[in-house]
Amino acid sequence: MSKQTKSLVFNMLGFLILFIAFRFIVATYTGFTSWQIPLAAFVVATILAPKFQVVKTSEGEKLFMKWLFIKGVKEIK
Repeated sequence: MSKQTKSLVFNMLGFLILFIAFRFIVATYTGFTSWQIPLAAFVVATILAPKFQVVKTSEGEKLFMKWLFIKGVKEIK
């Protein structure tokens, strides 16, 4: 699997896990109805999900992750 594909899969998995979790949390603990529940979960998951990106360097392609809860950018090996 290429690093670009890994980046896409990691981004989707990170968002999906947070979206599903926050959808249930928002539905349970707020008074939101119908379309407001997935919209609120989408916004929160988009902000809190880790971001993965492939960068081409002189050593080849490298996969990096940036997350709100971790200072700086981390390389994924």
